[in-house]
Amino acid sequence: MAEGELPAVLILDIGGTHGVLEDLAALLKKHFHLITMKEFLGNKEEMRKKIQSVFVFECRPTIDRELLESLPNLKVIANSGVGVDHLDLKMISSFGVKVTNTPHAVADPTADIGMALMLASARRLVEGSVSNFLG
Repeated sequence: MAEGELPAVLILDIGGTHGVLEDLAALLKKHFHLITMKEFLGNKEEMRKKIQSVFVFECRPTIDRELLESLPNLKVIANSGVGVDHLDLKMISSFGVKVTNTPHAVADPTADIGMALMLASARRLVEGSVSNFLG
């Protein structure tokens, strides 16, 4: 990596059904050079040595042995979710690559939804709303 050049991060895509959300991609672009999987596969020889990280968003891209073998300078796989069950940690660590995740990112919203569901159930909120519409 040349001086002043941002570290390259492999992502599946930006936007669309499975890509990184556009707002999140804009934030990432402030600190990283994003390379989509399409760009990587279209010019593997040039891109493979630049990529130092893979950003996994909604379990994509799939991290397998073939991908790890094609990225000689890979240092970290950053998972944007809580769990890492979809990643083969033993295989990844055999390549000397670290794995990170965001364990507390959705703890508060999950608790909020849980409380809202319990309150709605205890107060029979859904039943009351439906009966207001019907009668």
